[in-house]
Amino acid sequence: MESGNQTSVNEFIFLGLTDDPNLQILLFVLLLLVYITTLIGNIGIIVLTCMNSQLQTPMYFFLSNLSFSDLSYSSAVTPNMLHNFLVERKVISFTGCATQMYFFVLFITAESFLLGVMAYDRYVAICNPLLYPVIMNKKICIQLAVGVYIIGFINSCVQTGCTFHLSFCKSNVINHFFCDIPPLLRLSCTDIKINVIVIFTLAGLSVLSCFITIITSYVYILSAILKIRSAEGRHKAFKTCASHLTCVTIFYGAIIFMYFRPNSSSFGMDQDRVASVFYSVVIPMLNPLIYSFRNKEVMKALLKLIGKKEVLLLKTGMQN
Repeated sequence: MESGNQTSVNEFIFLGLTDDPNLQILLFVLLLLVYITTLIGNIGIIVLTCMNSQLQTPMYFFLSNLSFSDLSYSSAVTPNMLHNFLVERKVISFTGCATQMYFFVLFITAESFLLGVMAYDRYVAICNPLLYPVIMNKKICIQLAVGVYIIGFINSCVQTGCTFHLSFCKSNVINHFFCDIPPLLRLSCTDIKINVIVIFTLAGLSVLSCFITIITSYVYILSAILKIRSAEGRHKAFKTCASHLTCVTIFYGAIIFMYFRPNSSSFGMDQDRVASVFYSVVIPMLNPLIYSFRNKEVMKALLKLIGKKEVLLLKTGMQN
């Protein structure tokens, strides 16, 4: 790889999602609502799991970490994107671009591995219920969560370092709405062959290892569920996995489509940007909604918290 630590680019300019002023206003309002819902949903999950004693279990511990990852990688992208809808010149500094990529890659990597850890947690809960409290004790859960963020940190350092080691002298215009790896590689005037191998090998191994963990866990889970004699027992076991399986399908479906589909003339940068909006902005909103509406314990905890606040407000009003 040629030395590329010198660059003639001090800032990057985003083309954004559209040039149509009317469509920009519509997208700004729509994506602002999505981001507000993301903030409320994910912060709500974190608060509920911290405040409610019934949710102090490994499953909800990992769910709160999933919400933190959703909140973090969405916040790395969405506020800047919303700001760019309101300005004519969509500029980000070289350092700002590297920082945005770093945090996005860190937390989206953490999310990928968290989904794998959550699959393992469901496997232990269903296939080894008697040993579940021993295997998934507090110390192990914390170690798994820390390990997930360490992997995200390492992957992010390598991915960001490989990308910004390149020279960007062709152009500083990014045909995208945030600093993602593929559009930045297209701007480089350095030989990117080794970079592509390193970046996509690491990304491929990360996704593949998590995907294998999830598939293997669910093969054992399915086998255990089919051995349950009562229909009610099978339904209950399936229900504990439904939310996680839905999130896995949406997340990995979007990631595989975006980064691992073969190059084709039928898909260009416009399609890439639409897909990127889905996995970077929409998915962080969907995860807490999926877990909230499909999980009775979360709904009960939410209603209980709302009920306490109503009683408190009523007492305060009566005192006044």
